[in-house]
Amino acid sequence: MCITIISHADQLSVAVASNFTAAMRQLGDEFGETTGHSLNVSYGSSGKFYAQIRHGAPFQVFLSADQTKPEALIKAGLVTPKNRFTYAVGALALWSSKSDFVDENGEVLRLGHFNKLALANPLLAPYGTAALDVLRHLSLENSTRNSWVTGENIAQTYQFVSTGNADIGFVAVSQIMKNSVLKSGSAWIVPPKLYRPIKQDAVLLKAGENSIAAKEFIAFLKSEKAKTIIRSFGYGLVE
Repeated sequence: MCITIISHADQLSVAVASNFTAAMRQLGDEFGETTGHSLNVSYGSSGKFYAQIRHGAPFQVFLSADQTKPEALIKAGLVTPKNRFTYAVGALALWSSKSDFVDENGEVLRLGHFNKLALANPLLAPYGTAALDVLRHLSLENSTRNSWVTGENIAQTYQFVSTGNADIGFVAVSQIMKNSVLKSGSAWIVPPKLYRPIKQDAVLLKAGENSIAAKEFIAFLKSEKAKTIIRSFGYGLVE
């Protein structure tokens, strides 16, 4: 898919789930260089963005960490159903900032040799829901609960582990790996069979339906160039 450079550059306001931060930065650079448009990107909790959009926040595109909130925006009349699609499928990892702390099979969870276990709040964040799925699948929910420290979103969860406030934590693979290489620490890439798929949907909001930049950004997200970048951060795609 080819994105044509246009003579009039627009500014686009995009709300992006925090797990997608690194990928979005690279995508944003590529999109800006290709089209001349500038992106005003906000990163944070999908739940907070949903509430802000419901209350009139002027975002034109929303990249959620799940499918639930985009579906709710459709029901609220803020998104036309045809303007929703799955842009990425997230992957979960158990990570420590310490080398050789997390083994390749995640046995550190069973052994309990850690101070705190960080996870995103399962009530707010899809990656937290996935982490809870894993603990329940392994029958470790009750035995680890007293060690939990919960982040508002996956970015805060990552921060708990990266600063050493938690020895280990469930984070997004995209936060710790690039091109299948672990950037630091030690990790167990959790088998997808242990948690429900983390399908992440994007929507073109009604506030962006008349924006050339918004429409071109949506088209760019579906392009092969964008898909290559998304895959490089460990995400899957729905073909």
